[in-house]
Amino acid sequence: MVAGIALSDSQRLDWLRLIRSEGIGPRGFRSLTNRFGGAGAALEALPDLARQAGRSVRICSLAEAERETEGLARLGGRFIALGEADYPRPLQAIDAAPPVLALLGDAAVIGRPAVAMVGSRNASAAGLALTRRLAREIGEAGFIVVSGLARGIDTAAHEASLASGTVAVLAGGLDRIYPAQNSGLAERIARSGALVSEMPLGWEPRARDFPRRNRIVSGLALGTVVVEAARRSGSLITARFANEQGRQVFAVPGSPLDPRAEGGNHLIRDGATLCTAGADVVEALQPMLERPSDLFGAPGLLREHAAADALPPLWDDWDGSSASEPSSSGAAGLMPVRFAPSPLPLDPPRPVEDGNLGRHLLDLLSPTPVALDDLVRASGRSAREVGRALVELELAGAVLRHPGGGLSRVH
Repeated sequence: MVAGIALSDSQRLDWLRLIRSEGIGPRGFRSLTNRFGGAGAALEALPDLARQAGRSVRICSLAEAERETEGLARLGGRFIALGEADYPRPLQAIDAAPPVLALLGDAAVIGRPAVAMVGSRNASAAGLALTRRLAREIGEAGFIVVSGLARGIDTAAHEASLASGTVAVLAGGLDRIYPAQNSGLAERIARSGALVSEMPLGWEPRARDFPRRNRIVSGLALGTVVVEAARRSGSLITARFANEQGRQVFAVPGSPLDPRAEGGNHLIRDGATLCTAGADVVEALQPMLERPSDLFGAPGLLREHAAADALPPLWDDWDGSSASEPSSSGAAGLMPVRFAPSPLPLDPPRPVEDGNLGRHLLDLLSPTPVALDDLVRASGRSAREVGRALVELELAGAVLRHPGGGLSRVH
């Protein structure tokens, strides 16, 4: 681990208070601390700056910061500040890096070379099977797998890389696992890998928080693999962040008939590296490990029109100047933490009703043939139940059985 700054406990609380204050995002944090020589001095200057700008700023109190720090410690976690030895070097190199990162798990894991894997929540059985194979191969090559703990591709990537090391980036607080059905997986990741978040404890994730999370997913990794993604999806936002951060983007090709493959196919057209095996990723990234000085900050590899649509602003990020007034069209800044010491009750996943099993299997199938065992695993039902439903779907002409036993959806 490289050497870095070492904050005292009081300095760490100042950092936490500043980033948790209303309207202060990563860029504003950096501007204010540079301008005043530290987070403590910036906190003292904020009330006067706000008055001069004709606005009010709710500053996170010392008591709130202490409660959050103590709450995270009770969970078994801690905060890592930007520039400290344990702060991941790839993430430190991105624009708008989180000044403070909450960590639950092994800090050594987030310091290892990593590959991000993202894709559709409504993934096909073939996509899930390929994700597991890619994650295992990438993990066996010595890379950590990073993802966002979402349903579908994210879940498969985490599960397949538990033994080799995986990191889950949360869109909410570390005590607010989303989706709730992945709470057990999150516990297993925390035991052998790491959970990280820039959000306060008790923070329930909102729609605008997922793009914020996505920049961290790509920022922790040397490259991002998109397995399945619709034309407009959060996975493509992650790929665009990776490109802007100078990281390599990989995409798994898919059938033009499957909407879940449309985003990945477009990425390949726009310059992403085609990926069908873990070796495609490892061979492309391995040379980067031999040139540490070239790891981060290189120009993106996707063509210009791949990122033509501007990403929405992630924060109402005020830097203390009257010229940087909040935009009514931008996302709201992070409010001070309202600490909730115990997590909300988690809802168990809803089982697929018998009458909907056929519909569920059709959602899992795609024009790409998939093995029966992979379909059974993805469905969460017994082989006998799946077999009965498949017979009905075949008789209805909705499913095609291929030589060798592969199954695909008829379009």
